[in-house]
Amino acid sequence: MGETSMELLGPDDPQELGSYRLLRLLGAGGMGRVYLARSPGGRTVAVKVVRPDLAADEGFRQRFRHEVDIARAVSGRYTAPVVDSAPDAAIPWLATAYVLGPDLTDVVASHGALPERTVRALGAGLAAALQEIHAAGLIHRDLKPSNVLLAADGPRVIDFGIARAVDGNRMTQTGVVVGSPGYMPPEQALGRDVGTAGDVFSLGAVLAFAATGRNVFGEAAPAAMLYQVVHEEPDLNGTPRGLTGLIRACLAKDPAARPTPAEVLQALAPAGTGQLLSDWLPSAVASTIATHASSILDLETPAHGSTPMPAQGFGPPPTALDTPTPGMPLPGTARLGAAPAPSRRRFLGLAAGGVAGVAVAGTGAAWMLTRDGKKSPNSKGKPGNSSRGGAAGTESFPTPPPGTAPQVLWHKSVSVDTVSVDQRLLVHNNMLVISGDPLVAYDVKTGRPRWTRKGVAPAGSPLLFAAGKLFLVSTEHDGTVIGLDVKTGKEAWRSRLSEDLTVERTIAVDDARIYVVASVNDGKIRDRLTAVAAIDHRTGKVAWQEQRDAGTDDYDVVGTVAGNRFVYTDSNFNLTVRDTAKGKQLWSQKIGDDLAWTPEVHAGLVLVPGETLRAVDVETGRPSWTLSPRGRRGFKEPMVVDGVLYAADYDQGVWAVDLKQGKKIWLCEEPGARRAPTEFVRVGDTLYGASYDDAGGVFALDLRTGKSRWTFNDNTGNLEQWHIAASGKRLLATHGGEIYSLPAV
Repeated sequence: MGETSMELLGPDDPQELGSYRLLRLLGAGGMGRVYLARSPGGRTVAVKVVRPDLAADEGFRQRFRHEVDIARAVSGRYTAPVVDSAPDAAIPWLATAYVLGPDLTDVVASHGALPERTVRALGAGLAAALQEIHAAGLIHRDLKPSNVLLAADGPRVIDFGIARAVDGNRMTQTGVVVGSPGYMPPEQALGRDVGTAGDVFSLGAVLAFAATGRNVFGEAAPAAMLYQVVHEEPDLNGTPRGLTGLIRACLAKDPAARPTPAEVLQALAPAGTGQLLSDWLPSAVASTIATHASSILDLETPAHGSTPMPAQGFGPPPTALDTPTPGMPLPGTARLGAAPAPSRRRFLGLAAGGVAGVAVAGTGAAWMLTRDGKKSPNSKGKPGNSSRGGAAGTESFPTPPPGTAPQVLWHKSVSVDTVSVDQRLLVHNNMLVISGDPLVAYDVKTGRPRWTRKGVAPAGSPLLFAAGKLFLVSTEHDGTVIGLDVKTGKEAWRSRLSEDLTVERTIAVDDARIYVVASVNDGKIRDRLTAVAAIDHRTGKVAWQEQRDAGTDDYDVVGTVAGNRFVYTDSNFNLTVRDTAKGKQLWSQKIGDDLAWTPEVHAGLVLVPGETLRAVDVETGRPSWTLSPRGRRGFKEPMVVDGVLYAADYDQGVWAVDLKQGKKIWLCEEPGARRAPTEFVRVGDTLYGASYDDAGGVFALDLRTGKSRWTFNDNTGNLEQWHIAASGKRLLATHGGEIYSLPAV
């Protein structure tokens, strides 16, 4: 759980509302702003203030007034109730109880799956909360982990009811569905009427998440997750045996087959919730809540016009993660009761947050990701318009002098003989996973191992990640592909193609399949590599396998998946494109002047390095545009970050290129060392790159101009390639057997 982000009051913020003195700004969203405030009697509350333009809309006022009236009726033990409001004021506002507790998403991210006793108590509290909400005439419609707060005396459900006031117009449009993929019920995903049984489905998904540490409908793209919810069964592996049956019943496709909240409560707590919720949280979570509560109570109300220092435990102002995508509504509003959390995004959602999540228009599943989405399209195709890549987190580090690299936060040395030094880094869930034997997942913040597995990942084995699992070829060299749970490193899955085909190398992965290259085994000797295949990574079954053309059937194959196209290269200078569903080959060309280079595919284009930088249509292989190096030597492998193409040339320059037109945006001729970067990641307004050998290092470049900010090199003399990734405001870099954590400043 990181630090809680709160802002000091600015000159445009009110000092008080009604009888409440404002302490901090919690956040802002589509409905208005939310403040941490205190009553004359010392009660801490969250006060939501409606935007002036919405306040002038009488239709909105009517919806807001109606929802406030209903929400005031929800005053049970397991919700965050409305304690005061002024819906008819010049600027309408409402105050709700501030819950001292983190949300379930943060707890699972920090501590993993919860013990059975905690999940049982959680389910009882949430079932009781749904009883309270339904009794008030409401249907939650967006129950999910981030809308569940874990307080010392039990869970609290937030974000109920106000969704209709926030987005009343859109909610009445035909075919529009508001909710969160993986947690909304099938009927909601299909745009049908949702009753109280819809909340029970969401309850089952939340409990499964708490018990397993993952979304049981996968972690694929939103549309794919909705398909799973509607058509497939949840993966309940890892749920406690005593809870699996109840969770499965809650997740029934037919609303009529689901239990009622009262039946769930009776099953989990036949003697009532009192004893079940006594000391119900793991000690580490309870300790964090106590610390946070102390810091909140110590907050002093700022004097008018003053700029007091924030109380201990609170982070810096909001970052680029909180910037809304152009043309889209702001993501909800600040959430009640946020305890320490990785970013201000965790605060989004006071009762208004029900609209945040996913809006699906009609049956075409056109997605707009807001609060819990992570995609922010690059609106102009130029650097700096999006915050994907290594988006800024809430940690704060001192800024080094200009031109000086920041100090290393932590450093590890491992044996080069046991790690894969030519693989890009995998960062997930605040873990850095290093391929090799042993396979190790390091905590991003501390550098300490989260888990270690020996004898599963030989050095050089590529790691693929999807649906909460790592996929790789087994170290036994028998062609077995295994899947490991990324949170624990435990084996969850293994598969073989057939008796006569042996997987040699995993190539790529998408939401449904792993793509591999395989060899023929005639029982006597392993013949040339002749097949590519796809394996369903939910079932381990072969989806398809296809013969490779003569001249393309070598071992060195690297590739990627873009949409429904599987794109790969080989060391015979071939670029091949296949359909992901059936494996049908669309085209294959002798292309490029490198051996097996990792293809970069974006916006329907395959980016091809060489003497010139080229873009070819992924469907046909026809040229789209060509960029000349203008007297410089040819281009190395390109990489697309936030809709902008970056590539080094052989004269050690770095190019930023407009992806649509193939036009240069900038050229950095002096990145700061003798070797230009070939891997890139963005954090804030800085582009970070890693070079391919020791003479370079890690580079920080101005995102808009390409000017060098600093260079980091360990000067070990190791000729292995550098690799780089980002997690929040930290950079993770490897160089041979050296692993570094650096501030992204």
